[in-house]
Amino acid sequence: MSSILTNNSAMVALQTLKSINNDLSKTQAMISTGKEVGSAKDNSAVWAISKVMESDVKGFKAISESLSLGESSVAVARNASETVTDLLTDMKEKIVAAQGENVDRTKLQDDINALSDQIASVVGAAQFNGLNLLQGTADVNILSSLDRNGSGEVAASNITVARQDLTADAGVYGTGADLSPNVTAADGANNAAGAGGSEFSNVGNTLTIALASPTAASSNTYNLQVAGTTVTYTSDATGNSATTVAAGITAALNAAGIEDITASEATGTITITSTSAFDDVEVNFTTTDTAVTANVNGAGAGTAGAGFTGQTIDARASTITFNASANIAEGDGYRVNIGGVAYDYIAGKNETSEDVARGLKSVIDGAGIENISTRVVQDSTTNEWVLQIDNDGADLALTAEGAAGGEATGGLVGLDKLDVTTNEGVEAALANIETMIDRSIDAAAAFGSSQGRIETQSDFISKLTDSLKSGIGALVDADMEETSARLQALQVQQQLGVQSLSIANQAPQTILSLFR
Repeated sequence: MSSILTNNSAMVALQTLKSINNDLSKTQAMISTGKEVGSAKDNSAVWAISKVMESDVKGFKAISESLSLGESSVAVARNASETVTDLLTDMKEKIVAAQGENVDRTKLQDDINALSDQIASVVGAAQFNGLNLLQGTADVNILSSLDRNGSGEVAASNITVARQDLTADAGVYGTGADLSPNVTAADGANNAAGAGGSEFSNVGNTLTIALASPTAASSNTYNLQVAGTTVTYTSDATGNSATTVAAGITAALNAAGIEDITASEATGTITITSTSAFDDVEVNFTTTDTAVTANVNGAGAGTAGAGFTGQTIDARASTITFNASANIAEGDGYRVNIGGVAYDYIAGKNETSEDVARGLKSVIDGAGIENISTRVVQDSTTNEWVLQIDNDGADLALTAEGAAGGEATGGLVGLDKLDVTTNEGVEAALANIETMIDRSIDAAAAFGSSQGRIETQSDFISKLTDSLKSGIGALVDADMEETSARLQALQVQQQLGVQSLSIANQAPQTILSLFR
């Protein structure tokens, strides 16, 4: 049946042409945008994934900028700390030169002061965008990554860079918890005030050897070794009393001229006095006289005819001992009072009792107290760090205490107080400059490690961003070779569809022939 109202062939041809045109429109859009999935209607799941990944890419771009800023800040700090190390090394050269007595120490002191000022200038200028990593103790966090878990939650990750304080700031002693139980002051030299850190003086420590013999000794040798030097006394063939032997040994010991050692004798008892500031003195005694008895300090430490070995005379210096089990936290302050004047050191982050002991040494040395000298040692038995303080002048009160809650002392405290114009100052400066060099080297090494980590992370973020972009492209980008071929095919189909529709539209024209 033919109808002029309904043309089924034209309708089929029209629908086919519409479908071809729709596909052609999509293909042309893919070619113009380069994307196979350009909107959520193209493929909602893929589009959603790609948008999440695109947001991450933009986030990583900001992270890359953060890493670049952080790397520059750390690089400035590293270069500055390396410069400080070089300047401290130059300063050490001046200090070593000042060890000689025939040099112009005043000019060397001027050079040291100039180097100290230059170090302060370098530390003050070591900032990038207002951030100075050589001042203060607060850590700096540098944004390094965005971490997305399986549930889609995102968390920021940071690289923490620890500040390395290379200032000479004194810090602020706290008013927090009492830390006095962590530090003990004790007298080194015997004096009227007794022990307990109440007073220390230049009185030396002593060791007594009481010789006793029931019969007169004849042609025997008596060897007394003090501080590595041995003196010998030989009794007469007819024999000598213990008192005579003691007097002969005493005279020989004084004649030996051992530094810081003197001896006296009374009724057969030898008293050896050591004014050695920091070093214990070892004393050994041997004899061929089998009848003599040598009692040490009245305690009978010796045995008849055998003498004794390994006795010691303690160093004169008083001690400030830090408890080995005490934990040192940032802001923990320790104070040594000498003659009523307080000298403070407040610990920084991750510091130890060794750092506190050496810091107090720098502070006390920098004060230039007359007749006072210091040394830091570690007790080989307890592993405790000990600050030795020697007084070669009038008696002074000595106490130690501690308190939490302070503001940290600078890592180069005492730098501006180094003094090579005196023998005591030269000796102290040489020990303290080594501590300062160690601190600046540690600071430069820490910054170098942080900079290397930041560089590695920055390189990783760059590669990760490229990988994400590639993944997004694989999801949404159009295959241009395939799309081009499809475009040509659809254009041919479109032309054929137009022809088909034209033919279908011509069909009703045949009905006119029926009416001619």
